[in-house]
Amino acid sequence: MNGIHDMGGLHGFGRVPVEPNEPVFHARWESRVFGIARSLGGGNIDASRHGLERLDPVAYLRNGYYGRWFAVLEQTLVSLQVIAPKDVEERMRRRRRRARKEAKRKAKPGSAAEAPAWRPPPTRSFAREVDRAPVFAAGEAVRTRNHQPDGHTRLPAYARCRAGVIERVHAAMVYPDDNAHQRGENPQYLYTVRFAARELWGDAAEAATSVCVDLFEPYLERA
Repeated sequence: MNGIHDMGGLHGFGRVPVEPNEPVFHARWESRVFGIARSLGGGNIDASRHGLERLDPVAYLRNGYYGRWFAVLEQTLVSLQVIAPKDVEERMRRRRRRARKEAKRKAKPGSAAEAPAWRPPPTRSFAREVDRAPVFAAGEAVRTRNHQPDGHTRLPAYARCRAGVIERVHAAMVYPDDNAHQRGENPQYLYTVRFAARELWGDAAEAATSVCVDLFEPYLERA
């Protein structure tokens, strides 16, 4: 879908700041949101990405990376009727008293108070077996379609209607455009497509450079 999340090639946002020695988390609440999201496990990553796309544009730009994660978590829990709308806001408005215990006390090794090591949920492969051969081959010239669905897609706006060359053919993968909307996995072959930088960005782009984008078969046609 078209939205503020698809920022590749947009003007007016300035340079991407690079923070020397950037910490993994800038605040404790970020690590807590990360832990909650990862601890849930399973789920549908494509639906989660579509949830990010549906955030209010102002909130998307203002809330930062983990702020968006938190907003989508709340949005998902409301849609599943686990919580009611505004439950999170009401809880955040309450004054909560927390007992301040001595932080220096450490749990003895092997004691019940010692926190177990956190392990992330097992990863899952998105590769699938299909009973057909890929349409395109490495080295073949292709062009991306003018693919602009109302829902989720992994074809960025800057790469639409652009000519490129198949760099590599991958296995068939879960197709995000359907999986995000609970329409099934509908596996499609995935290709690494190489585009000349000037094909994407115009004559002002650096010469003799290229950009590789992983794209699904329905996004492509022969040049």
